[in-house]
Amino acid sequence: MDAEALRAAAAADQVFSVDQLCIGEMSKAVEHLGGNSEVVIACGQQAALFERLGEEIQAETGRSAPLNTIDIRDRAGWSSANADPRRINGKQAALLAASRLPAPMAPAKTIQSDGVCCIVGPTEQAVRMAELVQNELGVTCVVSDSGPVQLPSDQYDMAKGKLASARGALGNFKLEFEHLQTLNPAGRGALGFGEVQATARSECDVFIDLRGGEPAFPSYEKRNGYFWADPAKSGELERIALTARERVGEFEKTVYFNLEESLCAHSRANKPGCTRCLDVCPTEAIFSFGDTVQIDSDICAGCGSCAAVCPTSAVTMNETPFEAITKAVDVLARTYREHTQQSPRLVFHTMGAGGDTIARLARFGDGLADDLIPLGIEHVDRIGHAEIMAALGAGFAEVLILADTDADREALASEVALSQAMLHGAHHSSSRVRVIGADELSVEGENAARVSEPVLLVGGRRDITRVVVAAMSDKIEAPIPLPKGAPYGEISIDSDKCTLCLACVSLCPTGALSDHPDRPEVQFTENACVQCGVCESTCPETAINLVPQLNLSKEALSTRALHGEDPFECVSCGRPFGVASTINRIVEKLENQHWMYTNSDNVQLIKMCDDCRVKAQYHGDNSPMAAGQRPRVRTSDDYLDS
Repeated sequence: MDAEALRAAAAADQVFSVDQLCIGEMSKAVEHLGGNSEVVIACGQQAALFERLGEEIQAETGRSAPLNTIDIRDRAGWSSANADPRRINGKQAALLAASRLPAPMAPAKTIQSDGVCCIVGPTEQAVRMAELVQNELGVTCVVSDSGPVQLPSDQYDMAKGKLASARGALGNFKLEFEHLQTLNPAGRGALGFGEVQATARSECDVFIDLRGGEPAFPSYEKRNGYFWADPAKSGELERIALTARERVGEFEKTVYFNLEESLCAHSRANKPGCTRCLDVCPTEAIFSFGDTVQIDSDICAGCGSCAAVCPTSAVTMNETPFEAITKAVDVLARTYREHTQQSPRLVFHTMGAGGDTIARLARFGDGLADDLIPLGIEHVDRIGHAEIMAALGAGFAEVLILADTDADREALASEVALSQAMLHGAHHSSSRVRVIGADELSVEGENAARVSEPVLLVGGRRDITRVVVAAMSDKIEAPIPLPKGAPYGEISIDSDKCTLCLACVSLCPTGALSDHPDRPEVQFTENACVQCGVCESTCPETAINLVPQLNLSKEALSTRALHGEDPFECVSCGRPFGVASTINRIVEKLENQHWMYTNSDNVQLIKMCDDCRVKAQYHGDNSPMAAGQRPRVRTSDDYLDS
């Protein structure tokens, strides 16, 4: 460690180096935690110990210094024997500097659970679970088999039926059953069940699913208050019971997201548009609600996949906002460069499993590569192409994402592929962005390819993406082709099909499409297009196609004409109206082809504007509404002459 460099990075007044602060040198921790100045302890493993120590000092003396703990050992200090000391010191300084950034505050809501519990599964296992939790929860068992004979119990209720559907989360589960029969505890002999109800609904606070088949919810482990297990597996019932018994009382639930409905491009006038967040949400917390989507905050687990793919930033995260990630990568890269004059690499990892993987690698393996800086977040699903491009723009040579599971890899696949397509189009190696496993954490990288100078990371997700890719491109040539579903691109209009009805213009949610004030024309601003597809689904002539691409030229920022025609001039007054090709096409189809337009001048009505058409219909010689000449008004002279 370079103690003085770390003091500067932490913006600290003093720095003290110790070997075992949590064991033989704890008196030093007591001394400084008893003061008034904030204390930064560069050890993450024993953070809980130092927090308890601070609480004890607070209880004894009535004061305790603010405490911040950060790990620079597992993530930087313990590395291979041939690690470059400059890189190690630069990485430690970068981690300390980033730890000084203010942590985003996420709001919370209160969830009330009264402990009403529903257990669904085979009779033997359901009753066993009921006996484990009956003292803390109010239990109802719904079994679907004819299990062993059970004596009625006053500790829990019993019913027979089949679970048809389930929705909700802790404190608000709504269950629906088929062929439900409630237990009749009276009488002697075998238990009797009442009348069969075709369908029945119930509500509960805690839902324990012991059926052993498919879970009732996708990503069931993220559904608070829902417990699923294979009842045949040893110890599963006891494991679930330990946690389920604690689901009684008031709980704080973090509201992970913020939804700005006015920015949502999900739909317009019942025409489907963007469904990216619906497609990636692992818990099905997002659902359609008219022209926008809605997110159930009780179900949302805060993975951030929706924010990573939202093209308009209608969904943003409170816990890990884009601005906070952008600031963190900027500080990490800048501090490392100041100490090494080299470009680092970045690895995103989860705070839980990913952090444990790094700790094991540090203690038992070679540790992280000396140029690899880790950045921990709650869920790596949160990382989209904009976050990746921001890191490259900050000066990182590579951006890696440590996937804990195959589900993580699947969730990241589309955004990583989009980033790689942008890199390829900018004439850079697509391997600079990839998802990795633990075996790649110790492998050193090459820092040759990178943005020559860091980019000023100002603006939203789309702004930063465009600026970074443009800075990485040696020469702006043709637009960069992107994978299908990318949130950048243009639309193409088949001029032979388009009638310039302008339905697409009226429904475009981002204003990318507009019309010309003086002539029939569809205009387009490519930078505003998010490829939501509303225009494509709206067009009655199927004349519109989406073309995913990233256009880095200045033309993408300005409005250009996609398709337009000269207006038709009224044959009566000369005023322009309608579209010339459309009027001519109608005349061609009707003239001498329909009885109303055969051997008559009715076809001229089609060539008139609204006002002239009405006048012609009322005052024409063959008008059915004609009332003849108005009688002349008689005057006094008429009477005198007679």
